[in-house]
Amino acid sequence: MISDISTVDPTLVGTTATRAERGRMRVPWRFIGGRVLFYAFTAWAAITINFFIPRMMRGDAVTAYMAQARGQLQPEAEKALRLMFGLDSSTTLWDQYVNYWGMLLRGDLGISISSGMAPVGDVIGSALPWTLGLVGTATILSFVVGTVLGAVIGWRRGGRLDVLVPITTFLGTVPYFWLGLIFIAVFSTLLGWFPAGHAYELGVEPGWNAEFIGQVVSHAALPALTIVIASLGGWVLGMRNMMLTVLDEDYITVAQAKGLPDRRVLWRYATRNAVLPQIQSFALALGFIVGGTLVMEMVFSYPGIGLLLLNATNAKDYALMQGIFLVLVLAVLIANILADIAYAILDPRVRETEA
Repeated sequence: MISDISTVDPTLVGTTATRAERGRMRVPWRFIGGRVLFYAFTAWAAITINFFIPRMMRGDAVTAYMAQARGQLQPEAEKALRLMFGLDSSTTLWDQYVNYWGMLLRGDLGISISSGMAPVGDVIGSALPWTLGLVGTATILSFVVGTVLGAVIGWRRGGRLDVLVPITTFLGTVPYFWLGLIFIAVFSTLLGWFPAGHAYELGVEPGWNAEFIGQVVSHAALPALTIVIASLGGWVLGMRNMMLTVLDEDYITVAQAKGLPDRRVLWRYATRNAVLPQIQSFALALGFIVGGTLVMEMVFSYPGIGLLLLNATNAKDYALMQGIFLVLVLAVLIANILADIAYAILDPRVRETEA
């Protein structure tokens, strides 16, 4: 019995690290199953709302398309388009809804009338990598830097680094578009260090070559810097506050009393427990990567999902709007599921409470 007790680190007793160690091989299947069912219902509700909301708007894609054609198309063409997009008055709303689900289950998102009758999947597929590459990288960078910085500031509370908290918090309150315009004025117009917009220069052939990659990196620098600076304050403040709470726990006092190195206490004990709420917030941030960049992409004319959604809304392109909203919903739901699973594995108290 004594040998069993001696193998337990007393500084970890009562912490999530101890519980995770004891239940390392346990997979919370019941917890995961309940979450999956909940999010499946949420997905159904979101997709249903996604179907009905565009149809509650005034006008439709065919009317907007015929207005742009300015009489160049015959009335028969309008009728054919309405039949193609399921907007014919002879088709009931319920039939449209059933047909919509049938198309989704076949992986068919429809045809985008505002993109030259191209499949919606292809249109979204051409814009999604730009948003994921830019905003995904910037969000991960902001999370890592903000979490590490917040942990250090919390550990050295009352030191000089505390001045970074109000600075980063203030920058986080500045709207995306205003911060982006300032960066364009300073780093593009005044200094000429970076391009002001777009993903790459006209005339550059896309491909895996040094010229194209260099163009993508230089054009993404200002939008990425905007996202990092605008979101850094939240990560810093959240981690710093959690560190202040964790540092008052008994196991931190015991670890310091044992004479453990400060670096080990900081990263092994304090940060390991304080980072749990950050992980869930990070998963939510990843879920909103796809759709949370509309303003930023408008400012920098960046060809991502946000700008595509704006164009689809202006054109009343139902199919494209629904496809983009579907991607947004799935991204948020998947991120939430992964966050719940990660949280349950890292902190078994969660699954024990909901078991």
